[in-house]
Amino acid sequence: MGEVIVNLIGLMITASLVNNVVLSQFLGLCPFLGVSKKTDTALGMGAACIFVITMASLVCSIIYKFILNPLDLSYLKTIVFILVIAMLVQFVEMILKKFVVSLYQALGVYLPLITTNCAVLGVALNNVTDGYTILESTVCGFATAVGFTISIVILAGLREKMEYNDIPAPFKGMPLVLLTSGLMAIAFTGFSALK
Repeated sequence: MGEVIVNLIGLMITASLVNNVVLSQFLGLCPFLGVSKKTDTALGMGAACIFVITMASLVCSIIYKFILNPLDLSYLKTIVFILVIAMLVQFVEMILKKFVVSLYQALGVYLPLITTNCAVLGVALNNVTDGYTILESTVCGFATAVGFTISIVILAGLREKMEYNDIPAPFKGMPLVLLTSGLMAIAFTGFSALK
């Protein structure tokens, strides 16, 4: 039992910091760059992604293990996983629209874009490809989403601070955001020693 917990903690550290889905795998860049203007919005997007990626990892792993693999239909995994992700995003969208209207409006078009966020599908496919169990898939999905949230909130905080700085004209806007993201990616390589 102790060895399982140690392995899960190692998986969490690796998925969230060492192999950060945005900064080392370059998945999910659209919401990372688009929603990181304000910390509150970035945190809301991170929370939505935590729910969607964790649940997608769990449900996709169960479907693959108990339906697709035994029936030799594993070639349908991408299509089935996309459908599961779309369903989960619709659920999150309905909940936010009903209970957290301000966040729903702040996320705007980026909320439905979680459906096509390659990070969500990438995590589900990687979990199956790596042969993770259902528990490991769920933990990996949660940790990956936490890593996404950490990186998007850090970038949003930096963007809020940079807004008041005197920046040369060629670097204003997206060039500075991309440069900052690159520096964050370099900084996150320091976590590779934790493997």
